[in-house]
Amino acid sequence: MKLHDLQPAPGSKKKRIRVGRGIAAGRGKTAGYGTKGQTSRSGGSIPAWFEGGQTPIHRRIPKLRGFRNVLRVEVAVVNVGRIQQWIDAGRLKGESPLSVNADILAAAGLLKTRGKPLKVLGTGEISTKILFAANAFTDSAVAKIRAAGGDITVYESATPASAAPVGVKAGKNAPTPGKRAPAKRAAKAAQVDGADA
Repeated sequence: MKLHDLQPAPGSKKKRIRVGRGIAAGRGKTAGYGTKGQTSRSGGSIPAWFEGGQTPIHRRIPKLRGFRNVLRVEVAVVNVGRIQQWIDAGRLKGESPLSVNADILAAAGLLKTRGKPLKVLGTGEISTKILFAANAFTDSAVAKIRAAGGDITVYESATPASAAPVGVKAGKNAPTPGKRAPAKRAAKAAQVDGADA
């Protein structure tokens, strides 16, 4: 049963209240609307948020700006120029070609954020031959690393860089079992492989 199903019992009668028919009727004179003022007039109504003219609460309290994107993926970034600076300073050492991944960068103190996907950016110049393993590369970073004689490995899933071997040639590393790379990343990897061929 809903409210619109309710109705008087069959045969019941209730006298209608007649307002404005004199004081003796009980609802005479102001007819239940009180005395004067906005609410006693026809069409006079006050919004629920109205506070008598003072600044209402929805204007006194600051708004929350922007929004939180629940789909955002935070990544740790590093520039190729910064890596070359640390190699020149002797903080990154190894046999040629030098193998680099997130764990190696973190151990050298170059990568401050652990547990996030690693993305390599192309700012700066690099002259050392490097086998770089990371989750993502910019096009400029790929061009500079390969121009220096190095190569890249792109992890198929957004897992820490220590989950895959270092020094594997691009296009020959198998995706992580149970994971599937996004279509955009897979298309980009195929484009990189085509450029190698």
